[in-house]
Amino acid sequence: MKPLRLGIAISGAGSNMLAIAERCLAGRIRADVAVVVSDRPEAPGLARAQALGIATCAVPRNPDDTRLTHDARLRAALESHGADCVLLAGYMRILSSEFVHHYADRLLNIHPSLLPAHKGLHTHRAVLAARETRHGATVHYVTSELDGGPAVLQSVVPVIDGDDETTLANRVRATEHVIYPQVVEWLADARLRCIAGRPELDGELLHAPRVTHFDAQGRELV
Repeated sequence: MKPLRLGIAISGAGSNMLAIAERCLAGRIRADVAVVVSDRPEAPGLARAQALGIATCAVPRNPDDTRLTHDARLRAALESHGADCVLLAGYMRILSSEFVHHYADRLLNIHPSLLPAHKGLHTHRAVLAARETRHGATVHYVTSELDGGPAVLQSVVPVIDGDDETTLANRVRATEHVIYPQVVEWLADARLRCIAGRPELDGELLHAPRVTHFDAQGRELV
């Protein structure tokens, strides 16, 4: 089985992209990053990908673009590099239903909350405002419902006294760099697949996401 070819979409620094790409380059994930694309030509993550020798492509939103025409150019960039599946890693645009449909069961995202709680933006602020005691991130398949696709793996971290948005975001982000590569590894090893919106891991239907717990220092709890 030949290595999976990944297309990764970013809008900013691309820290999750780097976590995945470095593991691929080290042989820890049996996949290749075919291309990193961004809607922002100035996104720092593009330069970071280039430094690793990975092909990059900027697909900015033009003034006369609709969501559909922009996503058609995004799809063309991914297809020109032979991407088998697409990973959203801090990509900050809502995708058209046509794009999502084309990549159905081959499109993953990571969201900084314990979905279905706190969809959308400002999740760390929402957790603190609600005085919740735990937070985390979710890797999920993408559907036309915003942050609503079936979840595969979640990280859980404690919210501690004195946390602000920055400290909490940093704690969650560190776990993202663990769980997103894990899911990509499962995908590359054919342990994870999704058929008609129903994810399976090792042949078993995932009725709920797997969960990995971390302590306040980012150590995985067994």
